[in-house]
Amino acid sequence: MGIFDKIKEKLTNEFIDIIEWLDYTDDTIAHRFERYQNEIKNGAKLIVREGQAAVFINEGQLADVFTPGTYDLTTQNLPILTTLKGWKYGFNSPFKAEVYFVNTHLFTDEKWGTKNPITLSDERFGLVEIRAFGTYAFKVSEPGKFIVDIVGTDSNFTNFEINEHLKSLIATRFTDTVGEANLPIELYAANTSELSETCQEVMQPEFMSVGISLEKFYIENVSMPEELKKEIFEYSRIDKLDLDKLTKFKTAKAIEAAAANEGGTAGAGMGMGMGFVLAQQMGGMMSPQMGGQQQMQQQAVTPPPMPVQTQYFYAANGAQQGPVSFDQLKALFANRTINRDSLVWKQGMGSWTALKDVEELKSFLGGNTPPPLPQQ
Repeated sequence: MGIFDKIKEKLTNEFIDIIEWLDYTDDTIAHRFERYQNEIKNGAKLIVREGQAAVFINEGQLADVFTPGTYDLTTQNLPILTTLKGWKYGFNSPFKAEVYFVNTHLFTDEKWGTKNPITLSDERFGLVEIRAFGTYAFKVSEPGKFIVDIVGTDSNFTNFEINEHLKSLIATRFTDTVGEANLPIELYAANTSELSETCQEVMQPEFMSVGISLEKFYIENVSMPEELKKEIFEYSRIDKLDLDKLTKFKTAKAIEAAAANEGGTAGAGMGMGMGFVLAQQMGGMMSPQMGGQQQMQQQAVTPPPMPVQTQYFYAANGAQQGPVSFDQLKALFANRTINRDSLVWKQGMGSWTALKDVEELKSFLGGNTPPPLPQQ
């Protein structure tokens, strides 16, 4: 054997004869098999283990993809690469190609969350803000598409790199989904399972477009400001109680609080009013069986009847409610059972009218401007 034959044999033996990847990490998704000038011998052995796929790239173009198994690299099992290279009758060693190993096992317990609060519109509470977080699991389902669309020329691609992209995608689609769901605000936290399934269905096509399958998606918590929680709890209690009894109770509590106020005349006036109310209630509970003289004395000192208070009817939850007094209606407005746009009616009005357009009820809205003086 001549000296040039020995040199040729030595160089040939240096070309790749076994192509394999042993992954000792838990976070690598794609790894490029490195070799000087990417030269591979004819008949080299390719070993693809379970949970892997091998992707051959020729001059930037996707060629052949291998699933788990052991292969001898020849024109018979490199059909796409053979076409791209223009081999008709086999190929001469060596040939050049980039080989990427893709980790196809399931990546679990990946975290996601909304970086900023999501603003939603609720019919009862107006604009509200919520946050959400949870976990998801994914795997590479189409290794060739994943290498071309996501990895590119990155020699060692980790799940940290793809997770930033996936988290942004999840946050965007989650915001769209909860916005279109149009649920009462308190039901988002109570229906996380159903909402998780819906979000997974919505997000799956976009994951698949880059060769990734979204295997699991979980919403673990939906949070909201503490003030909003208190309002929701209060509303839920009101919804379960007799509104008329609750209004009377809150009105009595307001009178009691005003009477206990040390502010002087205001408290004294309210206290006197409360006294009159209690006196009337006590009088109503007394037995009508009284002696003739007592009846005559009572009639002699009985004042004229008090003016009849205006009674209002109001619309709530699509149904007519009432009648209630002015103070009761004011309490309903204060606890948000009704609002400025709620319809009200009293005797003498031609039709139902929004509360904000009824002159004597405008004081509920916080305005301090007195009505115009009567014409002389």
